[in-house]
Amino acid sequence: MKAYHTVKYYCTTWVILLFALPELLSQSESGLPLVKSGTIERIPWFQSRYISARHLDVWLPEGYTDTGGKYPVLYVHDGQMLFDPTMTWNGQAWKIEEVIRWLTDSGYIQPCIVVGIWNSPQRHAEYFPQSPFQQMSPSEKDTVTGQLQMAQRINQAFAPLSDLYLKCLVEEIKPFIDSRYAVYSDAAHTGIMGSSMGGLISIYAVCEYPLVFGMAACLSTHWTGTFTTQNNPIPSYFMRYLSDHLPPAQHHRLYFDCGDKNLDALYPQIQQQVDSIMLEKGYPVSLWQTRYFPGEDHSESAWHKRLHIPLTFLLGKGYENK
Repeated sequence: MKAYHTVKYYCTTWVILLFALPELLSQSESGLPLVKSGTIERIPWFQSRYISARHLDVWLPEGYTDTGGKYPVLYVHDGQMLFDPTMTWNGQAWKIEEVIRWLTDSGYIQPCIVVGIWNSPQRHAEYFPQSPFQQMSPSEKDTVTGQLQMAQRINQAFAPLSDLYLKCLVEEIKPFIDSRYAVYSDAAHTGIMGSSMGGLISIYAVCEYPLVFGMAACLSTHWTGTFTTQNNPIPSYFMRYLSDHLPPAQHHRLYFDCGDKNLDALYPQIQQQVDSIMLEKGYPVSLWQTRYFPGEDHSESAWHKRLHIPLTFLLGKGYENK
């Protein structure tokens, strides 16, 4: 019962974010996030044929204009939560630029560019993997709808929009970034990263577009899709999808992690099933890593504390700048 109330509280918090989003967008117009390193260029209200317009915050490392070289790119979801905690709904942020600066100054990783893609009021639908959902029976889809309605995430039949979201990313956002910034465009230098639902859409992106994204970091991946493990058909369909669609264990670098407090308490058992699939697929330790963080919760503060681990795994020792 205690775990139920914890998850229910966290869901309510995200509902607050959902209704506060227009205010956040309005506040953002007054200025860019403050960063302690590098610079941010905002692409305001990036227009798409597939999804609603949203901001792109492009972080450029120190010395970007001086090197004359090219940079790897990390596309990161929930872009308004990445940099400045004074501009987020909960006063927390990944502070990703601080972590990258420390890692590059220490010689652990190469400099990279971060493209923060802002979320929208349709966040849950845009980040929910569409293909496994489409394999469900009508009654199972109704179950998912009911669970999301109970969590106050939707008020009508649930319909994922992730395929359109990824089309926007692959066909519109990435070509724009490739043409405007000094970046490598190949999969080996293109990563995708997110937490919670952002973790789901990140691994889905690698499976759907393995020739576009060569690496992914999925923090506190929301494998349940809804907010309960009881009578929930989603995880089994996600596992089946991964078994059928993970790229061969040759070049892609994949990172997963989770804690075990509040919403993260739903994940460890399912993550162990994912680990089994990774082993069955033959992923070596050089290309796959799963980390568990007992005592850590589902928050930007928790993700900030361990962000150096996935960044080093994706861009660190053994990463070839070619």
